Amino acid sequence: MLAVESLTKTFGKSAAVAGLTVSIPRGQFVGVIGRSGAGKSTFLRMLNRLAEPSAGRIVWDGVDVTALSGVKLRDWRRRCAMIFQQFNLIGRLDVLDNVLMGRLTHTPLWRSAAKMWSREDRAIALAALDQMDIAQLATQRADQLSGGQQQRVAICRALVQEPEIVLADEPVASLDPRNSKIVMDALLRINRSFGLTVLCNLHSLDLARTYCDRLVGMAAGRLVFDGAPEALTDEVARELYGLEAGEVMDAGHAPVPAAAALPAVA
Repeated sequence: MLAVESLTKTFGKSAAVAGLTVSIPRGQFVGVIGRSGAGKSTFLRMLNRLAEPSAGRIVWDGVDVTALSGVKLRDWRRRCAMIFQQFNLIGRLDVLDNVLMGRLTHTPLWRSAAKMWSREDRAIALAALDQMDIAQLATQRADQLSGGQQQRVAICRALVQEPEIVLADEPVASLDPRNSKIVMDALLRINRSFGLTVLCNLHSLDLARTYCDRLVGMAAGRLVFDGAPEALTDEVARELYGLEAGEVMDAGHAPVPAAAALPAVA
């Protein structure tokens, strides 16, 4: 269980997140929605401790994450993997080496610095690439891939961390509808196949309603909606997004496959 208690982040006199309280059971696929500037990215970055909360607590299975430091904080960031909008890959490295970066917390520094990855680490990375149907790209430079391919590599890098939670910050914002579906299918697959908790910031309400078990809506840093996708009516969405409602309520994304139709996990 992930419990967020009165979580707050201020910048000067402005609150990016203000007293947010929410509980998320293990294994849920949660879409975090809201207009630009609502505090969604700051919220996810605080969960990973990339941004320090100004007040409040983050608790995972009884452990106060906000109190962690040193080695324990490093281990938390391994268990709480982050996927970014801009992929954050190293363009000059090949795909396999980029994925292996997710094994850094499992590998001695001298070995990783020299790229002397163990057979086990390489096998884990190749298996992740195979899961995402991109094993054939292992030897290509990351900067030669399409945006959708790069984001799947980033998902593989997160997956090999062996996380318990995956945080995806606008993972499809820079992708076309076809690649958005491929990436969202990949996130759904790791949620359903591995039972990982997934929190995903999304701009498109169509994607949020299609893929997520639950939606958490934010406005001006506060929690203003928390419920099942079907409970988010167009009227509520217009209230949540205001003038941006027409932009985020776009159609045209293909429906998500049924869970039974997802490719089998090796």
